[in-house]
Parts: sequence; C-alpha cells; structure tokens
Amino acid sequence: MKRYCIRSREGKIEYFDILSETDSDYKIRRTQLVEGTTTTIEETMSRQLFDMCFKTGYIFEMETAEAIVA
Repeated sequence: MKRYCIRSREGKIEYFDILSETDSDYKIRRTQLVEGTTTTIEETMSRQLFDMCFKTGYIFEMETAEAIVA
C-alpha cells in the first residue's frame, strides 16, 4: 500500500493511503494529526486531482517502514 504525505501548515500532519483504485479514481484513507487529535476519513479522489497534486508537489510519496528497513 502506498502512503502519500500532504503538505500542510506548521503543526499539522496529514497523509493518505490508497486503498483501491479504478480507471477514474482512488479510494483513500486520509489521516490528520492536529494538536494531539487524530482524524481518519475514507473518501474518493479523482485521478485527475491526484495527478495535479503530485505534479505540483502538494502531495509526495512517503517511504514505508519496510523500505527503510530493507
């Protein structure tokens, strides 16, 4: 499973995991950590939005723990 970090304001951590995909979109689980509170939401993201965010650097792929250990 790939995890992507979302550029956020200082003091806020936000990332998402891709759960599944179709030809037109991704089903994601987005997690926000703000001031010690964690919120998790499952939602759909279009491929077009994903591609635009990735190309502009708004989101970027995170290394997984397995990749770091290996």
